Amino acid sequence: MSDTQGSDEEEADGLRKIIHVDMDAFFASVEQRDNPELRGKPVAVGGSSGRGVVAAASYEARKFGVRSAMPSVTAKRLCPDLIFCKSRFDVYREVSQQIRAIFRHHTDLVEPLSLDEAYLDVTEDKLGIGSATRIAELIRQEIRAKTKLTASAGVSYNKFLAKLASDQNKPDGLCVIRPGEGAEFVQALPVRRFHGVGPKGAEKMDRLGIETGADLAAKDIEWLRAHFGSFADYLYRAARGIDLRPVRSSRIRKSVGGERTFSRDLSSGSELRDTMEDIIDIVWGYIERAEAKGRTVTLKMKYTDFQIFSRAKTVDRPIESKEEFAAIGRALLEEVLPLPMPIRLMGLTLSKLQRDGEDEPSRPDAQLSLL
Repeated sequence: MSDTQGSDEEEADGLRKIIHVDMDAFFASVEQRDNPELRGKPVAVGGSSGRGVVAAASYEARKFGVRSAMPSVTAKRLCPDLIFCKSRFDVYREVSQQIRAIFRHHTDLVEPLSLDEAYLDVTEDKLGIGSATRIAELIRQEIRAKTKLTASAGVSYNKFLAKLASDQNKPDGLCVIRPGEGAEFVQALPVRRFHGVGPKGAEKMDRLGIETGADLAAKDIEWLRAHFGSFADYLYRAARGIDLRPVRSSRIRKSVGGERTFSRDLSSGSELRDTMEDIIDIVWGYIERAEAKGRTVTLKMKYTDFQIFSRAKTVDRPIESKEEFAAIGRALLEEVLPLPMPIRLMGLTLSKLQRDGEDEPSRPDAQLSLL
């Protein structure tokens, strides 16, 4: 690629060497590794019952449209031959520790995002290899040799570009975005590929005539602020391949949560209780993936008039079981029933997160992680 912008290189904070490693269909791949009969077949990790939720899907299942956070009933309808496996988070954590040990062999600047992905800053690597591309190749080889699993990696000079690159050649792929190529690479992508631009954001951009990074880059900051508010600064930089965030090995999340927007407004207690069970399953999966422990559970609702209501409960010790998390979520829902009007959205969040062994909550200025 040619350097048509220049600004991405100039803003790259010393041209760091950043790798983003993302395991390929991690949970499902572990199940296929440990059970040869599952190899080459569509597999979903999660409950197969009527109210079950898919925690992860193999690539064979994804070809049918099966994805994480999808109700199991829907997944089975899309893929009648889908095989469900019960999640084994103890095993996933053990494999994750093996992978992180490989990362730390090359650098101490490792920022885990979840059990199956992390950023690495190898600007100064421990082994003196010097080439981030070579280090990424070695890491992928070492992961395959030690875990019998595959990983995809993206290499670039900032976190935003490295993450985009790791998605580019999945599964079992490597992509490198070199200095001077960032803006051109980003502007050729659909904006829905940008981290932080969810389905609703992509729909809004589509209505505004923004489909690609180039379309976004054509808008000035004033226009973006008028349409996207505080999100505008991020979008302006993203469209130019700019990201100055450092890799933080001590990164602490503020919260882990999830929410569901309904296809129709809900008000009946029975429907809301059923929906709460789905949300509990989805959010607890996020919590386990993020290895999070927290003390506050917050229920969020958005009424049909778009007013947002929340209610929270804080306990003395970190919540460590799904049963305790579920009980608090259910209790919060019962406290607000019956509702004064129907709602269009409901969600649960776990916050006041702590490190293992801490007695005090994480510091208030910790970096926010949205899952």
